[in-house]
Amino acid sequence: MPRREEKRNLETIPVGSLGIIPLKGCESLGEKVDYYLVKWRQERENEHKGSLAFTGYERPSYLLNAEVPRFGSGEAKGVIKQSVRGDDLYLMVDVCNHSLTYSLFGKENHMSPDDHYQDLKRIIAAVGGKARRITVIMPFLYESRQHKRTSRESLDCAIALQELVGMGVDNIITFDAHDPRVQNAIPLNGFETVRTTYQFIKALLRNINGLQIDSDHMMVISPDEGGMGRAIYLASVMGLDVGMFYKRRDYTQVVDGRNPIVSHEFLGTSVEDKDVIIVDDMISSGESIFDVAKALKQRKAAHIYAFATFGLFTSGLDKFDKAYEEGLIDRVLTTNLIYQTPELLSREWYISCDMSKYIAYLIDTLNHDASISDLLNPVERINSIIARYKKGELDTQVK
Repeated sequence: MPRREEKRNLETIPVGSLGIIPLKGCESLGEKVDYYLVKWRQERENEHKGSLAFTGYERPSYLLNAEVPRFGSGEAKGVIKQSVRGDDLYLMVDVCNHSLTYSLFGKENHMSPDDHYQDLKRIIAAVGGKARRITVIMPFLYESRQHKRTSRESLDCAIALQELVGMGVDNIITFDAHDPRVQNAIPLNGFETVRTTYQFIKALLRNINGLQIDSDHMMVISPDEGGMGRAIYLASVMGLDVGMFYKRRDYTQVVDGRNPIVSHEFLGTSVEDKDVIIVDDMISSGESIFDVAKALKQRKAAHIYAFATFGLFTSGLDKFDKAYEEGLIDRVLTTNLIYQTPELLSREWYISCDMSKYIAYLIDTLNHDASISDLLNPVERINSIIARYKKGELDTQVK
């Protein structure tokens, strides 16, 4: 298989010695990222590798030893157990990992997104300004669902971003932000929201045979008006038509902090006998996916595949099991950017999209202060993988 042409310039002097700190709950993703970085840097031929400027460039691991021990009261402190002076640090945090617990006055307490965010600040504080540069990789952007104000409400996401910048963070990398315009809160600092489109397409083509990828047999659907940009991008790179549902709400009452949805109205061409991809940024309870899937089945759609960067599954997996058994949904694809339960990984209807190699590419490139434009816009790779799928050349070895 021919290797993709390398467009990144990795001959430049690194910003600093590379260091990665995956916070508690993000260790497995951090270890996968570290594996790729170690492998690439051992194999890379660079004429400057032996120079003083490249000291520490090739190491057995880039993971740094840090922890956040807690007191009996539930309070905590960040501790870094080795020097980070002059390092180019990358802090990885999964604010959605609800599996972790800590002792609170003798009782077991599950970590919330607030706890994870507070631990991130503790580690930044422990760095104490000694690092050359700090980049926070926060796949699920903390409080990103509270990105705008209606009436008297807090703007939590904007406040969190400003707080991190105020503590000395130079860049923030997130994936598929609920609303990328939240970066307006920190206009003079680095903020990247990375698309996961290529990984979704790759996982779908690897796992499903016989797909006909053209506008006569396949369509992309956005479950609401807020996700149209995401759906349009996916449809454009795959050469498909796009449709949209909009949520008609009852504004006379509030249930669980929001106005309840009365119905989903469809805008778009016929979906009859077409395979449909529903694309969204997250699956929370899954109700929107089910409502949209039912409406599509009523319109005689063939197979339904759900893409969501973050699979929260806050109401459990039973409804998805039932929907799969009834033929409502064929496959659900989410990424490993946030915690995945063993039960989820065991489901027949679930396909996991591994993002560790992509994160490793980003870190490796940014450490050299090189452009990541090619990584942020993977149209060329998407076109290549679709062409190979149509020719029957795609196998499980594709990367």
